[in-house]
Amino acid sequence: MYTFLLIVQTLIAASLVAVILMQRSEGGGLGVGGSSSGFMTARGAADFLTRSTAVLGGAFIILSIVLAAVAGASAKPTKIDASLATQQPAPITQPVTQPTTNQAAPANDQAPAVPLQQ
Repeated sequence: MYTFLLIVQTLIAASLVAVILMQRSEGGGLGVGGSSSGFMTARGAADFLTRSTAVLGGAFIILSIVLAAVAGASAKPTKIDASLATQQPAPITQPVTQPTTNQAAPANDQAPAVPLQQ
């Protein structure tokens, strides 16, 4: 049911975008001009687009509320896994020391060796 409502809302949203983009900013609606005797005059198209925008906008808002209610009602309660809380922590081991390098001790008359940066 949730998926069906989500698809319907997507179709309504796409229709709403199309209807809004068809409107002219001056209220001409579809940019139709010409004679006033016709099925879709400029005023008739503007009225149709305005009404369809209002209907689609209302349907979008109502469907959004219904989808939120359906999602909230069908949500499963969260289950907290407490299995880790009952386990004892692992014992702390000795820190690992860095292995020593096999460098020869410097002779009495030589300067100590400086390792090169890598």
